[in-house]
Amino acid sequence: RETMLSLKVVILSVTGVLIAYGANRYYGQSSGEQSNEATTMEDYKNAKSVYDFTVKDSHGDDVSLEKYRGKVLLIVNIASKCGLTKGNYAELTELAEKYADKEFKILSFPCDQFGGQMPEKDGEEMVCHLRSAKANVGDVFAKIKVNGDEADPLYKYLKHKQGGILGDSIKWNFSKFLVNKDGQPVDRYAPTTSPSSIVKDIEKLLAA
Repeated sequence: RETMLSLKVVILSVTGVLIAYGANRYYGQSSGEQSNEATTMEDYKNAKSVYDFTVKDSHGDDVSLEKYRGKVLLIVNIASKCGLTKGNYAELTELAEKYADKEFKILSFPCDQFGGQMPEKDGEEMVCHLRSAKANVGDVFAKIKVNGDEADPLYKYLKHKQGGILGDSIKWNFSKFLVNKDGQPVDRYAPTTSPSSIVKDIEKLLAA
């Protein structure tokens, strides 16, 4: 009987420890995850530069923007079926080729938020589309959202640093942000601003 009682005590003790551990683990992680998520939503406001962000390439692999440190960047949300597509593709290609041997890079983010005008899927379909369009639009990343709660943190940061006219939201396809060699967004251009008209600003930053 003493042995049976001892076993019951041991079982109850172990069970109590497991329940306590499980509860602590659940509540601790749950609150921690919520806290981290809440913090992440606001992290973009604390970022010191674009180098603090990691994005996905067209194949879903992580890319730290740290790799672009020291380069002038033109960040664009692109679309394939927009009335602005043909002109922007052509002029972005000209910029990419003009500054191919300079410390300059175009970062293109496909976005389907404006009229569903970027139906192509990430990966091979996106690559094939750009190849057939003869569009060299720099480094192309995974399709993202640029507005709303689900906007990519990088775009939340860009809009926070360079607000637009009539609100900070991205107005349409081919909005553009110019980033200096220190990773700081220094200018923002409307969708209708042609890439070729930004040349003077790009060269000023390259010479700095």
